[in-house]
Amino acid sequence: MAVARAIVQLRCQRRPYEVVTNDGTIFFARTIVIATGACYNKPTAVALDRFAGRGIHYGATYIESQMCEGEEVIVVGGGNSAGQAAVFLSESARRVYMVVRAADLAESMSRYLVQRIIGNPSIELLCCSELTGLAGENHLEEVSWINKQTGQVRSAAAHHLFIMTGASPNTNWLQGRLALDDKGFILTGRDLPLAVEPDQHPTWPLSRPPLMLESSLPGVFAVGDVRAGSVKRVATAVGEGATSVSMVHQALAEL
Repeated sequence: MAVARAIVQLRCQRRPYEVVTNDGTIFFARTIVIATGACYNKPTAVALDRFAGRGIHYGATYIESQMCEGEEVIVVGGGNSAGQAAVFLSESARRVYMVVRAADLAESMSRYLVQRIIGNPSIELLCCSELTGLAGENHLEEVSWINKQTGQVRSAAAHHLFIMTGASPNTNWLQGRLALDDKGFILTGRDLPLAVEPDQHPTWPLSRPPLMLESSLPGVFAVGDVRAGSVKRVATAVGEGATSVSMVHQALAEL
């Protein structure tokens, strides 16, 4: 039986780079494409996996909004992504319940977005609240939550639950190796902080600008959910993977 290997370290002092696995194996590579993805931050009080693909969503697009037309939906989260999802879904859903653990949105959400939520009659903001239960047979049919301050438990006949509590990228092994954003996602292309003044310390060492999917290490690319600024969709990740192939060839031609 083949033993699965996990990457635990990237050695990038010189090229070819060295990729080290958990069993001590070292792979040498002149170019690398990182597609390690991200793990969604999920509420632990309810069994979300039971309704995976049957009412649980981790993104709110036009397709999901059409599925929710005229219905009651639940959005969990207190950040900008949750707020944007709630506002967007309110255009088609009959009612949007926004379940937030914090006492308010002031610290986690942009002020203009908070105002849009508070002023939207189709959105009910539920602060100090957490999910307590999911029910349904072949599809999600009911969602329950509790107000942690009052102890009041409520529920809604909802077929769609949007988990917008963020995601954690699988980049622990890249700390100190690549330029990452404040959440640990890999910065690429134009998002890389480049030195403007001679006394600054550039993160990009070449005279040419980094390619669109190229990280702060020349020849190391990031695609999919692990990349900062990605839209967290399978189709987009596949497209980025295909696009990175031509960039790999371009990087190899420079050597």
